[in-house]
Amino acid sequence: MYSEKLRTDAMGTIASASEFSHHSNKELSERKKQTLSSNDYVLEFLPPKNNSNNQNNDEHVTTKKCFIQITGMTCASCVANIEKNLLKEEGIYSVLVALMAGKAEVKYNPDIIQATAIAEFIRGLDFDAVVIDGTSPGGKLELNIKGMNSASCVHNIESKLSRNDGILHVSVNFTTKKATIKLDPELVGPRDIIRIIEGLGFRASVAKRHSAVHHLDHKEEIKQWRKSFLISLVFGIPVFALMMYTIVMDNNYSGSMALEQNIILGLSSLNLIFFILCTPVQFIGGWYFYVQTCKSLKHKTANMDVLIVLATSTAYLYSCVILIVAIAEKTEQSPVTFFDTPPMLFVFIALGRWLEHVAKSKTSEALVKLLSLQAMDATVVTLGKDNTILCEEQVDADLVQKGDIIKMVPGGKFPVDGKVVEGSSMADESLITGEPMPIVKREGSIVIAGSINAQGTLLIQATHVGSDTTLLQIVKLVEEAQTSKPPIQQLADKLSGYFTPFIVVISLLTLTVWIIIGSVNFGVMKKNLSGFTKNISKAELIVRFAFKTSITVLTIACPCALGLAVPTAVMVGTGIGAQNGILIKGGEPLEMAHKIKVVMFDKTGTITHGVPKVIRVLILGHIAELPLKKLLAVVGTAEASSEHPIGSAITKYCKEQLGTEMLGYCTDFQSVPGCGISCKVTNIETVLIKSERSPDKMQKQDPGLMQISDSHSTASTQIIQGPVTSQVYSVLIGNREWMTRNGFQVGNDLDEAMITHEISGQTAVLFAIDGALHGIIVISDTVKSEATTAVSSLQNMGVDVVLLTGDNFKTATAVARQVGIKKVFAEVLPSQKVAKVQELQEQGKTVAMVGDGINDSPVLAKADVGIAIGSGTDVAIEAADVVLMRSDLLDVVACIDLSKKTVFRIRINFIFALIYNLVGIPIAAATRSQT
Repeated sequence: MYSEKLRTDAMGTIASASEFSHHSNKELSERKKQTLSSNDYVLEFLPPKNNSNNQNNDEHVTTKKCFIQITGMTCASCVANIEKNLLKEEGIYSVLVALMAGKAEVKYNPDIIQATAIAEFIRGLDFDAVVIDGTSPGGKLELNIKGMNSASCVHNIESKLSRNDGILHVSVNFTTKKATIKLDPELVGPRDIIRIIEGLGFRASVAKRHSAVHHLDHKEEIKQWRKSFLISLVFGIPVFALMMYTIVMDNNYSGSMALEQNIILGLSSLNLIFFILCTPVQFIGGWYFYVQTCKSLKHKTANMDVLIVLATSTAYLYSCVILIVAIAEKTEQSPVTFFDTPPMLFVFIALGRWLEHVAKSKTSEALVKLLSLQAMDATVVTLGKDNTILCEEQVDADLVQKGDIIKMVPGGKFPVDGKVVEGSSMADESLITGEPMPIVKREGSIVIAGSINAQGTLLIQATHVGSDTTLLQIVKLVEEAQTSKPPIQQLADKLSGYFTPFIVVISLLTLTVWIIIGSVNFGVMKKNLSGFTKNISKAELIVRFAFKTSITVLTIACPCALGLAVPTAVMVGTGIGAQNGILIKGGEPLEMAHKIKVVMFDKTGTITHGVPKVIRVLILGHIAELPLKKLLAVVGTAEASSEHPIGSAITKYCKEQLGTEMLGYCTDFQSVPGCGISCKVTNIETVLIKSERSPDKMQKQDPGLMQISDSHSTASTQIIQGPVTSQVYSVLIGNREWMTRNGFQVGNDLDEAMITHEISGQTAVLFAIDGALHGIIVISDTVKSEATTAVSSLQNMGVDVVLLTGDNFKTATAVARQVGIKKVFAEVLPSQKVAKVQELQEQGKTVAMVGDGINDSPVLAKADVGIAIGSGTDVAIEAADVVLMRSDLLDVVACIDLSKKTVFRIRINFIFALIYNLVGIPIAAATRSQT
């Protein structure tokens, strides 16, 4: 069989239609060294590649990693400034600063420098910096201790704890009332340590670790930029209206406008209004830019803030100076000013910064929702002989220790990863696997923190606690992926960094050259002067003309053209995308999408609908022996009491076929996890009457209803005639094992029919009524109608398409064949999905991931472009770069096509921006039209 050719390794299953790849033993052993494994699950974390020379040099050097939250960064120049200065410090080996995440990852030598000193150094660069707990090692414990009165209390606690096995180091700080303890979790746990401290008469509790998520709400920045934008907008709208008014009047009227009439000699009404509107924007709306410019110049760097201040301040001060001179000279015509520049520039910049910080805040919301899945407490029990419970204790989830026995009741969240020691149940593990079907849990099965216990009561033994749980490892993966630094939109900032000093030099050079020219040959300059009178000295005319020309160079060389080349195209591209149901979170993914070479699809909820659905019902014998509607009413009523997704799918199908929401009564209901259900059903006749009267009643037989024969099955039920009576039906629905256990023999015809569907990754269940098998119900997660077209379109664009799923390889390959995907990675966990993406990225490929579930959030964050289905979970949507609001897979193709067109427009914008500056600056420096 095809499925028998599939093989699995530690990194999941790779299935291909023609060939299958295998990892070498050496490769596998190296990976296992970095793998946290249990019986059922493997969590693998791959470190970034290091240069071999560096590895040799640092072989005997102790290294440590810390994460520092940084606020105040505005562009790539700030990032470069921090990285450049930190790398100059002794003991710091590498620095990675993420602008969007607002976080720095620093590797350093703890014998030379500490994390707090690194944060202090960053603060010295005029950025706010706070050390955050980004690693949370399992062998480290922080406690809050109350009741200490003197230094002797510190000594008592430290000495008492140090004498206990498993406690490696103790440090108690009397000032902060905190204790830091290094321990061996195999020998001692947090609850043991708290008991020891409380035995000394003090009160102790676990100090809550603050993840970077608490620093990423950006509330202050959002408030600041919203205020700045509104202030600029209030004054910018009238300025824009006046600009439009002057343009229209200049084009349609030859005479002077009413607003150009002088209030006093040299000052027109228009210039006075412009001055009044511009001044508040310049100094209130632009205050932040002045502060950042001072900080930047203090450290001898130039960023976009410097350019903005240089352009607006030059325009404002120049306008003020020439206006004051005109008033002093009492000129008949008020000069042309540039007061309209600052308000309009600040409006667009403040809006962009506001939207940027709003987008950044979404990152923290995704991590908050991930953490909200964690259980807050746990019931720890003490077992006696024969696993009898001697006592129960309700404890905080942080206090659960490795090896503890925890009692789980139906509906509760598993607080830790563990192994079932007693009981059977069904667990919803869609958090990890992404599959909607609950998983049977029996003695020896593995359970995952954050998943939900659906039915029975379980006793589990904790195997991974604290930060080692699968849930917190997913959180860690998302945080680390978001800290990675993509090379996006740095070109404009780099050009601007060199552009600013270059233009200043050109401006000063222009001033100097024209002064020399005017002094040597005043006739050349005189040709460009209007209103030349002998009342003004020659020297004054030379200086005024040279100054105007140099100011013109600064004004025309304003880097707005370069700075807006990307944002304007991105604004249009994202707008078009939003109109077509493609939500693109900023310019970064929009730019990156055109480079995509590999698109990886999740299966459940992405390629498929993600909801079990009845696709076929196979009926044994003649339908006349038990009317079809009665059969559906009986089966639907029986499954209505089941909480299993398969039961819900069957009930929904039966209601649709009967055309009514009304069902019969179910008694003596019994559900056996992993097997099936049994019950007694009554009041079916009332359902049938209701169905006949329904306007939506079944007019024709569903094409999924088929008839098969089976020599081993008989149907003894007779059709009831005469007055309506309530008959009792005994119903069994389940798998082969359940039917065999209840005395039914599954014949060859039935078995072959079930196998045919099971090979295709579908679920087939048997149902029996009143002691006779009546048929098979086939349930499957159906493929979306547009999936095949989307895959084919991507392949025609030269993009490799891969299926990446946590589902079993049999189902995965069946779905892949159906939609035309040739390469499949199956049975992979979230961390393994991240590793798969990383492998492709190391080969130089740009990878896009399309997913919908919480389990997809780490790989969505790690991929170059993460694409979430709009009908998916909030966590996946917020971790992704692109959201398909219509949940249409063809929008993946549209997104890539939109990116290609937008990037083409960005390049055109850059070309015209460069041409503008390369042509405009020489013209401005060579001549100056008089005003």
